[in-house]
Amino acid sequence: MRFRLIWVGRTRSEHLRALLEDYTKRLSRFVRCEVTEIREAAGGEAHVCLEDEGKRIMASLASDALAVLLDVEGRQWSSPELATEVERWQGRAVKEVAFVVGGHYGVAPRVRTRADIRWSLSPLTLTHEMARVVLVEQLYRAYTIMRGLPYQK
Repeated sequence: MRFRLIWVGRTRSEHLRALLEDYTKRLSRFVRCEVTEIREAAGGEAHVCLEDEGKRIMASLASDALAVLLDVEGRQWSSPELATEVERWQGRAVKEVAFVVGGHYGVAPRVRTRADIRWSLSPLTLTHEMARVVLVEQLYRAYTIMRGLPYQK
């Protein structure tokens, strides 16, 4: 199985970028992991930006990928529940799980429609950059739970 992490824009904060690199490296010990940064739409009206970014996100999604959209209105999982989901995906022989983090305006309706799962990391409002770190850290934590490693305690 492979995880593809798709998000709009670069992680500008050097501290958050360092955390992302650290957790991505840790995660890659358990699963192939690729990051795809989608260029942010330049200016303009929100709906035009959404459509532009949406086209790029859709082009990055493999047709057979399980698409997981990070969405404030999505389902919330505890860390053990996430570990169970990851095990379920592995058991179903899912080739690629694509996690999508939208931009400042969210995601285009077609990206939302394409999502197989909508996942809310928290009822709290997180910056997009912080959500990326929480996403990768929780995926790493899921694997430590699955393997019975001490990290998750």
